[in-house]
Amino acid sequence: MKLVKKFFRWLILGVTLFFIIATFKHNWREVMGVKFTNFTWLMLGLSLFLNIIAHTFSAWVWTWILTIFHTKLQGLKAIKIYLITNISKYLPGNIWHFFGRVKAIQAEGDSLALATVSVIIEPLLMAIAALLITIISASIGIIEINFSPLIFLVELIFIIIIIIGIHPKIINPILSKLAKSKGSKQSANLTKYPLLPLLGEVMFLLLRGLAFLLILLAFIPLKITLIPQVLSGFSFAWLLGLIIPGAPGGIGIFEATIIATFNQSFFPSEIVLIVIALFRINSILAELITAAIAFIDK
Repeated sequence: MKLVKKFFRWLILGVTLFFIIATFKHNWREVMGVKFTNFTWLMLGLSLFLNIIAHTFSAWVWTWILTIFHTKLQGLKAIKIYLITNISKYLPGNIWHFFGRVKAIQAEGDSLALATVSVIIEPLLMAIAALLITIISASIGIIEINFSPLIFLVELIFIIIIIIGIHPKIINPILSKLAKSKGSKQSANLTKYPLLPLLGEVMFLLLRGLAFLLILLAFIPLKITLIPQVLSGFSFAWLLGLIIPGAPGGIGIFEATIIATFNQSFFPSEIVLIVIALFRINSILAELITAAIAFIDK
């Protein structure tokens, strides 16, 4: 069984690297003809740095969630596992990074129910954070970005439902009933409202949005008034890439949403395509760097 497990781990790693390389190859073709100036390289370097900070910060925020659930997996070990499993999201299905984290929590002695809920709540908080940024920033410059009022209404209703639904007094009885129905002796309970992790996810998305903005600035001089629109469009595209199942790492969904959302009178589509491709490569590099550092240290 040890040999089988070892083989399975290397198989997963090999398949993951295959899809990451394929993604690099696909995006690199789009930027081969781009002329890079010193300013372009500077913006790309700063964007990479922000992406590294963002992914590391996201791992730290996850430890806040684990603390609320009182899991046995905590601290630096949890951060390393988060960063190592992060690259698994590029596998088909877009669920393998969650699977790896659930197994890691179980390996420390916690129940499957506790492990699953403490992992699943993170993308849920990310979705709320993305919706909050989308609504707030787009309300500042809604004219220049192609959003429907109906979309805003749906987003607002969704936010209200989820924010109320994750209150301990509401979610804990539901989690207890689920645990009993599965025959689990250990139920997953929130000890307090996850406000701090929610604010952390907002900060994570703002860091990612700023990393995207820096690459955009390398090709388009932007007015300050357009920055909220960029952050809004980025957050909405990132949200769809997160919640739509089957897209590894949101590949395809994120790119298509950015192109459809950004107003072409301010953001020419040919420039946006280049920026998206460079951001995707930049983001994967940041994930590989953080995962490699965590893996070597582990």
